[in-house]
Amino acid sequence: MSDLSFTRRFDISKNQEWETRQILTMVYAALQEKGYNPINQIVGYILSEDPTYITNYNNARSLIRKLDRDELLQELVRHYLDLDV
Repeated sequence: MSDLSFTRRFDISKNQEWETRQILTMVYAALQEKGYNPINQIVGYILSEDPTYITNYNNARSLIRKLDRDELLQELVRHYLDLDV
């Protein structure tokens, strides 16, 4: 019998971080497979929010549009600075 007296914690931010990483990885791979420079294309998308910077190949354009641009930028800066906030 399990102990039901404790409360399990759920951290949505870690879940969102994982989803963001997965989406970016898939978008990066799709851009690379199509012969684009993935970094340049993703930066173009982030700066302009113009989805045409991202290929439709492997549903990459739809995937990246699931991410909020501000949250994406926050996550990239957080990761770049290696902050666990």
